[in-house]
Amino acid sequence: MRVSLDPVIANRIDGAVDDLCSAFSGEFERRQIAELMDDSVNQLADSAVVLDFLPSLAYRLTRERLNAIRRSTGDLATASWDVVFVSLSGGGRGQIAAALTTLLSGGQVAVHCAGTAIRGEIDPGVQAVIGELGVDPNDAFAHPVTDEVLGAADVIVTMAHSVGVVDIPAHARHQDWRVGDPVGAPLQEIRRVRSDIERRVAALLDELGVTIVGRETDTLSTKSS
Repeated sequence: MRVSLDPVIANRIDGAVDDLCSAFSGEFERRQIAELMDDSVNQLADSAVVLDFLPSLAYRLTRERLNAIRRSTGDLATASWDVVFVSLSGGGRGQIAAALTTLLSGGQVAVHCAGTAIRGEIDPGVQAVIGELGVDPNDAFAHPVTDEVLGAADVIVTMAHSVGVVDIPAHARHQDWRVGDPVGAPLQEIRRVRSDIERRVAALLDELGVTIVGRETDTLSTKSS
């Protein structure tokens, strides 16, 4: 059951369901998509800073969950690996790790970022240092951990034990990265955290046999130091 919403917002969400039904025509029944959308709305509603953004956020989360179901059944083979970064807020170090993984892998890896206690927005400082990499920070959004995304993952990286308990599927590799929390920190500290994460991402990609691209001789993270 969907939480009670303003009729205008509810209508936009129904339109998002229509769009997803068109995008996944023949793969999922409307009932399945609508139920998944309602669950996404319910999970995001409490943390949405501005309710006007709720339909677009719920659309993106539901689309991500549907694609994860595709991958888990072997119906989507657009990337060699699927990596999920789980942090506490979903708006800090996990976002930096996701941006760097996409950038350094040249899109060879399907990347997701989720939070166990999402706060509804990306930290402004984190947005700034992601933007310094040449990545559009507006593409990032904080969303909760979902069973579909975890179930399709090849690798799950928890960003320190502060994320709490995360159910890691038996088939997935698990790494725990002890990195500083950039949320609310000065830019120089966030850049230091970004540099630490970049080294770890590069090592992970090497372990996975993914060729690193899009990086100059000097590390990306020192460009703006």
